[in-house]
Amino acid sequence: MLSESETQSARAGIERARPGEVRVRRALLSVSDKRGIVEFARGLQELGVEIVSTGGTAGELERAGLVTRSIEDFTGFPEIMDGRVKTLHPRLYAGLLARRDEDAHLDAAAEQGIEQVDLVCVNLYPFERTAAREDADEALVIENIDIGGPTMIRAAAKNSAFAAVVVDPTDYEPVLVELRRTDGRLSRATRTELAAKAFACTARYDAAISTWFAMRTYEGFPPAWRDAYEKVMDLRYGENPHQRAAFYARVGEATHLLEGVRQLHGKELSFNNLLDLSSARELVEELAGPACAIVKHNNPCGCALADSGQAAYERAFACDPQSAYGGVIAVNERVDRAFASALSKQFIEVLLAPGFDEDALAVLGEKKNVRLLELSPWPEPSREVEGKPVIGGQLVQTRDLVSETREQMRVISKLAPEEEQWEALLFAWKVCRHVRSNAIVIARGQATIGIGAGQMSRVDAVRIALEKARAAQPELLAGAVLASDAFFPFADGPQLAIDAGVSAIIQPGGSVRDEEVIAAADASGIAMVATGVRHFRH
Repeated sequence: MLSESETQSARAGIERARPGEVRVRRALLSVSDKRGIVEFARGLQELGVEIVSTGGTAGELERAGLVTRSIEDFTGFPEIMDGRVKTLHPRLYAGLLARRDEDAHLDAAAEQGIEQVDLVCVNLYPFERTAAREDADEALVIENIDIGGPTMIRAAAKNSAFAAVVVDPTDYEPVLVELRRTDGRLSRATRTELAAKAFACTARYDAAISTWFAMRTYEGFPPAWRDAYEKVMDLRYGENPHQRAAFYARVGEATHLLEGVRQLHGKELSFNNLLDLSSARELVEELAGPACAIVKHNNPCGCALADSGQAAYERAFACDPQSAYGGVIAVNERVDRAFASALSKQFIEVLLAPGFDEDALAVLGEKKNVRLLELSPWPEPSREVEGKPVIGGQLVQTRDLVSETREQMRVISKLAPEEEQWEALLFAWKVCRHVRSNAIVIARGQATIGIGAGQMSRVDAVRIALEKARAAQPELLAGAVLASDAFFPFADGPQLAIDAGVSAIIQPGGSVRDEEVIAAADASGIAMVATGVRHFRH
């Protein structure tokens, strides 16, 4: 054991301090993403902070003319095994984890000659980016699983009262500003905020690794599902003004709802705007050619394909002009002045398009509240799993896609659809997948003319779709087609549509009363197609 005088002398390596009052004298820097690290290290050195660093980071700093102390010198142990072992040493973790207000900790540090570490700046091997590469084999992905980095982060975050941790390059400058202002100290509030970010960082990292292993191990859904989300933006409020809200993007997704989106005009986006925007965008992404979808309360109230974006919009709007008031619109064609003039006649909450001409922006910008969003280029839609929250849990499923083709469908009536009817049926079938169940879509050509959504009874959904068509475009009902997202349990729904002039129906089939339903079609001389696939959207 050291004598009392020797102990007091050795304690010079770790200063006594109360929580949150540690002066930063030594920092360990070890980063994979080296953006801004030179400037951060230079700022620390100007404050008299000693920099300890590991291989690649040390090289980056030394090339910039900065003096660093190697991790080998600090721990007295060399980096080995191709860098797999370099920071995993008790001298480092004792320096990070020591409580500066506990005599027992200070005595142990003095006895072992431990030096304090006051700040750790770490970001991790790029596991997610590597795993996403098509040319990355299993060995390369595994080598990008960081071990020492998360361990350092967690140690410093656990002991945040005495050791600060920085994982986000955007925090470099704010940390330096506070250190300069406070004679090298960071407040408890700052330390707590940095620790929260640190644990979120390691949680996200572990979730990505866990998911990668799970997807390689299990054919179906794994017994445990780890997911991570990062906040994209705060929202004014939730579905109602008394609810707080924010938008988070799922980590690891190839894209998300607002990835690549630029807001060019209008108020900030709301919770309900984003829900409707997601539905409108998903629907347009499923259609080939100039397309427009108008969504209200998370249901399409009009959708169409045409020769131009403007024509598609006009046909979609004609389906249900009353419901389209204050809707969210997605179009996959650039908006020119003529198109903007047509749009400006209506009240629009949100308009998403791949681009806007300057004179189009001038026209639409006259309405101060309309939110104009530009998304160019339009990315490939996500094909990952999706979840729906329930009390105390999450339901998870693969995304529902309309992948069935005409060749996979069966004509179950005596009369087969004509080519023009087939085109309308396939269009209506795609739209129907995006309507809340029970869902009925009536279409003429490649445009909706009536939509019945979210009904407890399928016959009521048919009735509403017919009412919408009669109200807006009654002349188009005779000869129109109808799509139902699930089978008809009785013949009453199809009969209502047949009596109104519908000439062809597409539905999954599979009801115990299919014979009655088909008989109603045959008795009226209309075509009926069975897809064999249901597309509920609850």
